Amino acid sequence: MKWISAFVLLPLIFVSSGIVAAEQKATEMSGTQVANLETAIFAGGCFWCMEPPFERLNGVLDVVSGYTGGHTSNPTYEEASSGTTGHTEAVQISYDPSKISYEKLLEVFWMNIDPTTSNGQFVDVGKQYRPGIFYHSKKQKMLAEASKKNLAQSGRFNKPITVEITEASPFYRAEEYHQDYHKKNPLRYKYYRFSSGRDKFLDEVWKK
Repeated sequence: MKWISAFVLLPLIFVSSGIVAAEQKATEMSGTQVANLETAIFAGGCFWCMEPPFERLNGVLDVVSGYTGGHTSNPTYEEASSGTTGHTEAVQISYDPSKISYEKLLEVFWMNIDPTTSNGQFVDVGKQYRPGIFYHSKKQKMLAEASKKNLAQSGRFNKPITVEITEASPFYRAEEYHQDYHKKNPLRYKYYRFSSGRDKFLDEVWKK
């Protein structure tokens, strides 16, 4: 994503549309008690590309792009993308476990990354784009490890599954222009996905 960073320096007029969309979704799920929601954090390279697969799922209330796994507080995009803070781009998902399971979220996660690459994803190379699962409980850890083992034994990939499974650390929300980038800048988002090689890889692996 760093190679087209100029694309994100756009007028913040788009911010309001993202906020409105989030408020509308929250209203649609007004019957859900906040206390019953759970959180999942996944890293799969460019966080722009990891928001849409989860946002469309029934039972997911919110998906936020941000940074996690680093050793500094409140990193900016420039700091995190430099690779010096130890953070990786990630998405934080708020979901209703009575409507969607953590196992389903794991399934969607695996189907949107290259699990055999540990130092980046597709065109984005570096620790700041490393994939990972960040668990919040022993149950999440157990389910994540089981899903990774099942994927490794499935024979779908001829390389080791290298995605790390680690305990969740502080998650820092990314700048507003990164949130729902696929809605604010659909053409640039689609061009980025295509040019990065992500779509080609996912089509070849999961649609064959």
